[in-house]
Amino acid sequence: MTQEELKKLEKEVREMISRLTAEIADLEESTAPISPENSIGRISRMDAINNKSVIEASMRHSKRKLSKLRVSLTKIHKPGFGTCVNCKNLINPKRLMLMPQSDKCVKCA
Repeated sequence: MTQEELKKLEKEVREMISRLTAEIADLEESTAPISPENSIGRISRMDAINNKSVIEASMRHSKRKLSKLRVSLTKIHKPGFGTCVNCKNLINPKRLMLMPQSDKCVKCA
């Protein structure tokens, strides 16, 4: 990758990290415990519990992605960034722009 592409990628990763951090904060607010004192029906309570589980799964996924993005941000300017860990070929820059946390090319993924 050229230096210009790396700078563009770094900017994109920083923006992704910022968006994910805000998204995780919103998701954490949505996963507050469901109080049994609320006067909602049994079906509504079950639906709320199910929705909470879905939101918690989404939050775990977002946290894993955020962690991987932070790691990739530290590696962007190091030698070997953008090289597939399996076949040692260069990863397509378009793939890295879409998924900067990728450490494998499309073929190996």
